[in-house]
Amino acid sequence: MSYTGQTPSAWDERMRMIRLRRKKERPKFWTEFMIIPKWLMGLVAALYVIALGIAISVNLSFRHNPYGNEMFPWELRNNPALASLAMAGVVTGVSLVLALMLFMLGYVNQDAKRRGMNSTLWTLLVLILSPVQGGIIGFIIYLLVRDPLPYPCPRCAAPVGPRFNFCPSCKCNLHPSCPNCKKEIAETDKFCPYCASDLKTPELTESPVS
Repeated sequence: MSYTGQTPSAWDERMRMIRLRRKKERPKFWTEFMIIPKWLMGLVAALYVIALGIAISVNLSFRHNPYGNEMFPWELRNNPALASLAMAGVVTGVSLVLALMLFMLGYVNQDAKRRGMNSTLWTLLVLILSPVQGGIIGFIIYLLVRDPLPYPCPRCAAPVGPRFNFCPSCKCNLHPSCPNCKKEIAETDKFCPYCASDLKTPELTESPVS
């Protein structure tokens, strides 16, 4: 959002947030994955082990049944080892889907907190949309509209929020505009990409005179 004296629309502000996030952030999968709460990872692992133990125990209880476990083909009913392996595969497949949904909820909750967003509201939104495509729709919506993370000021390196117009430490203009066409430019631009005006550092960092 360039400082032009006009109040930007909600759409312009959202698009500015998206551009800022794309410019400032280079997320890595493992780094992002590690913000999921450790207790949630432990809970998922414990529930998987419990479900696996119960499933195999129930399956083995059919070994004395002449008809075996009727959920499997006849070839597996008389072979408890293969039937237990098949049961473990079924439990693992279901557990992966449920774990993915829980991890998405945990990630959204923690990521929204560090971005200054309403973590409870966004977690509930993803949860409500969980029956739709396994919750992927809600997760994708969140990834598209989430606010940028705080980033260092280009002049003094103090942390600034994505909605700040000026740095509170050095009064650096965080969203400079071209003095000629008034369109938003980057701090590192030497010439305006829209009108080719020559840009000078003082014009980008000084606050506008009212």
